[in-house]
Amino acid sequence: MLSRIAAAVVPSLGHLTTTSDEEAAPAPGSIVVANHTSLVDPGIVLAALLRHGVEPVVLATAGLWRIPVLGPLLVRGGHVPVHRGSVRAAESLNEAATALRSGRIVLIYAEGRLPLRKDPAEAAPERFRSGLARLALAAGAPVVPIGQAGARRVVSGGAVKQIAGLLTAPARRPRLHVHFGSPVRLPEDIPAATATAHRAVTAAWRTAAAHLGETAASPTA
Repeated sequence: MLSRIAAAVVPSLGHLTTTSDEEAAPAPGSIVVANHTSLVDPGIVLAALLRHGVEPVVLATAGLWRIPVLGPLLVRGGHVPVHRGSVRAAESLNEAATALRSGRIVLIYAEGRLPLRKDPAEAAPERFRSGLARLALAAGAPVVPIGQAGARRVVSGGAVKQIAGLLTAPARRPRLHVHFGSPVRLPEDIPAATATAHRAVTAAWRTAAAHLGETAASPTA
């Protein structure tokens, strides 16, 4: 349901295009990991994934489950709340690993937060947290890196600017691009696995940014 709503809404916000290193969609039991730059980029990534026939389980901050309308949709879709900084934090990885073993595809944002900057420009993914690597190793799952660019053209900056961006996006129709990289198998060492995943997502993001004519800044990790 969440993916189909995203696929219906995103075309009204901008012009979405996709590319991929692989002809086939991500295999069942894969982790897809995307760079996180804007409040709207999860919807953009979900819309792009649905074009490949993929409706993933999403790992997202637990606070989203308290939002009216959205919370029930997340529950209905079997998505996984992440309780960061609490004793329940490990539960989300266990639930995600169970979903992967059942053949579901899991979408995770390894940066764990939005960038603090206010400008609408593109920048490389921030440092990854270790949860992605631990999940991939626990489930024995391949990782498909996703790079998205253009989401900050829809929504970025402070609260007033974000609302204005959302309201004017249907008239502006900014270009949005999502690139799917080739699957990678992460090494067993957690720091090395985290760095490998970061490099793969950064490369996918560079490809997406290049499609929009954006300057690719240097990675932060």
